[in-house]
Amino acid sequence: MFGWEYPPKHSGGLGVACQGLVRGLLKHNVQVTLVLPSLVDAGDDDIQILHPTTELLNTIKVMSDLQPYDSTLSYLSRRTSIGDDSLSELYGPDLGAAVERYTALSVEMTKNTNPDVVHCHDWMTLEAGIRAARHHRKPLIAHVHATELDRTHFQPNEWISSRERRGLMQADRIVAVSHYTKNMLIKHYGIPADRIAVVHNGHDAHRSPVSPAILSASRHGKSPLILFLGRMTLQKNPWQFLEIASHVRHYRPDAQFVMAGDGPMLPELIDRACTLGLQDQVVFTGKVNNREAMALYEAADCFVMPSVSEPFGLVALEAIAHGTPVIVSKQSGVSEVLDHAFKVDYWDTAKMTDCIVTILREQPLAQQLRSEAPRLLQRLNWKNQAYKIKSLYQNLIQS
Repeated sequence: MFGWEYPPKHSGGLGVACQGLVRGLLKHNVQVTLVLPSLVDAGDDDIQILHPTTELLNTIKVMSDLQPYDSTLSYLSRRTSIGDDSLSELYGPDLGAAVERYTALSVEMTKNTNPDVVHCHDWMTLEAGIRAARHHRKPLIAHVHATELDRTHFQPNEWISSRERRGLMQADRIVAVSHYTKNMLIKHYGIPADRIAVVHNGHDAHRSPVSPAILSASRHGKSPLILFLGRMTLQKNPWQFLEIASHVRHYRPDAQFVMAGDGPMLPELIDRACTLGLQDQVVFTGKVNNREAMALYEAADCFVMPSVSEPFGLVALEAIAHGTPVIVSKQSGVSEVLDHAFKVDYWDTAKMTDCIVTILREQPLAQQLRSEAPRLLQRLNWKNQAYKIKSLYQNLIQS
């Protein structure tokens, strides 16, 4: 399995989903050899992890000056101001070069393995997976967690999108994390529908569910807290969250808003909050770790995910696992599995405002939303989702 990031070294949902799937597969006695671009202490003794050694890396010299979520302007700005600190980032100062090195070493890293199936995650690992699958003469599964169209609001980096499309066309089977993503692949990438299987992401709750009564008592008397947690990028639609906040305060002047996460839009979002007169009601936390995120979920009265284009949206499952009612955009994969949540078009500020005010006002409704979460999470766990992936493996091996 070719992965690009893996906890504790990860920048978003891709690494979390990869870890959940691997652990789920292990429960079904699937032996997993995980191939990563750098050494990670995963804390899972049953997983064999391969990564490029320093000696191997020294044999590869490439440069492409590309970063995740790059745009033309951010690229030019970075190339004029790049410093040594960037070398310590997860992706390094040049994502394209990292992908090329990883791809070039894919066969060398896996030459002593004997896989039944090669499985790769997102565009960064596609070419590596293709080369390894050809070398071992085994079928290839491409797992799509997000497309370049999702990340850029349909203004893709052509180098990435062409690589993505070419790689997906060569996969024997594609796994999409939602029907939303499957439809995207059919419509914009020309992938035949019968080559795409939908397997939603799962979530393994690592805590005991808190009863609605306890949650209600713990929040009684406090100012209501509405939470946004995600990258400050166009895809996640944080600008819209501020517009919603400015409307909510007219109904609930005591409401407080937290925007947790980092990203290129953060400076302009802070300016926008001040322009809207929300400087005393909106807190920007910057990037948060897992423990801080859990504390925010538990403190929040409502979680809002207004993404413009969200292939899945694991944060929504994390929120309901901590007893937080959620509002998600209809343009998200997670909306396909959330039966007890408000689902609103990402652009509909008035409707999202109404949903937030309703949750804050109607406590019986809020408690009902919380009480339904354990049933969903019991069904949508990683062991169950991994079994579906194992079935795909078996079908490929037998065909």
